[in-house]
Amino acid sequence: MVHPLMFDDDDPLLLLVRQIALGFPGADEKISHGRPAFFTTKVFAYFGGSIKVDGEYEQHEHSLVVLPDEEEARALLQDPRCYRPAYLGPSGWVGLDLDDATDVQEVVELVEMSFRRTAGVRDIARLDAR
Repeated sequence: MVHPLMFDDDDPLLLLVRQIALGFPGADEKISHGRPAFFTTKVFAYFGGSIKVDGEYEQHEHSLVVLPDEEEARALLQDPRCYRPAYLGPSGWVGLDLDDATDVQEVVELVEMSFRRTAGVRDIARLDAR
């Protein structure tokens, strides 16, 4: 099944997430289910997500979806900008709605945390050697 693209390639928030995510060792980008996904051997971040509300999908087009550790996920979900994304949420993924005032350092930290949980040991060692 071909999924429609659910993003604008020139979106400034996507460009920010892309710059951050592709700065990690071995990182690349692919389109998965119509959204940009950043990966090494496994996906570590998505741009955009959705939640299911009353049987319908509510899109969070300008969001970062990452895989934090359990403790960080609990803390993030206390923030009204965060949500458990459809499909990925039960596996521990968390979405953060982004806007033009988003703290870039917060995005960097979340992407790095997710990268460290999914990347291979060589890519993590390359990151630590920087």
